[in-house]
Amino acid sequence: MQESVKVSVIVPCRNERAAIIPFLDSLLNQELNGIDMEVLIADGMSNDGTREILNDYRQQHPFLRIIDNPDRLTAPGLNRAIQAASGEIILRMDAHTEYAANYVRRCVDVLQQTGADNVGGPALTRADGWFAKAIAAAYHSKFGCGGARFHDPAYEGYVDTVTYGCWWKSVFDRIGFFDESFVRNQDDEHNLRLTLAGGKVWQSPNIVSWYRPRTSLKSLFSQYFQYGFWKVFVIRKHETAASFRHFVPGLAVLGAMILSLATACAMATGSHSVAGALGTLLLALACAYAAMSITASAMVRTEEWKTGAVLPVVFATYHASYGIGFLWGLLHVCMAPTGIKLYGSAVTRLTR
Repeated sequence: MQESVKVSVIVPCRNERAAIIPFLDSLLNQELNGIDMEVLIADGMSNDGTREILNDYRQQHPFLRIIDNPDRLTAPGLNRAIQAASGEIILRMDAHTEYAANYVRRCVDVLQQTGADNVGGPALTRADGWFAKAIAAAYHSKFGCGGARFHDPAYEGYVDTVTYGCWWKSVFDRIGFFDESFVRNQDDEHNLRLTLAGGKVWQSPNIVSWYRPRTSLKSLFSQYFQYGFWKVFVIRKHETAASFRHFVPGLAVLGAMILSLATACAMATGSHSVAGALGTLLLALACAYAAMSITASAMVRTEEWKTGAVLPVVFATYHASYGIGFLWGLLHVCMAPTGIKLYGSAVTRLTR
């Protein structure tokens, strides 16, 4: 066992009545092996009974602290918790995730052993129901996520981002806190800022947690629309992207839109040969995407046939929602000098 340290677990939370008890119980089951742990839950003024549950647990377990987060968003909650933390290590958790009993211990071990500035585990999933299992399967597919390493359960090594994160507190003194202007992607932005400053992010498959994916196409679309939208602001802030894969969905959606519009314009102006050529190209590209999607779906092992059968639709939802969100973010940036803002609940509301 490594030298004993104090760890501050930080948790952003709002209206988590259904998930908060299993999460708190998972904290109580952690095998700390000498680690001095405190838990700081930044509650975004919950009004569904979550706060009452937290208060009950706090009376029984003094290591639990509750911090008000009147901004109700993730980044301000994380920052308030970090500022109140007394540990030399900061470890982020999420209430919608289940954690292995050695999660905290493994995070500390990997942080101490690798010398990295931030460590975490791969984004494993646990899904309820056949359709949620399809969303989870697409999440882990290279075709679905563009080969992002944190989606690979077996990968160990340096990455551009990790799930949640575990840092020396001094990292925040060095590069700053989470950017509170980001409703989504504040963790991606912070990890990009860290790597641009010469820091290292490490993923270890020994750090195990299980994320609960969305259960419907509607909620999945809303989630990835926001990811695409806010990724534009990460890129604009740093004038760079962590990977080219962030641009691919947006370019694909833009290409389909341009070809569709050009075909319609050619038809309207009587240029039927041009319209036919453009339409043929659009159809060929659509067929190529469908072929790749079906092939990728066939390569995914699923327990039920219907889970595999809907994978092409799930893949399309991942890609289209992210791409449309990315283009909407670009449009917002282009319109910003005119004073027109394209913000709305679609990009600012936290979805579940």
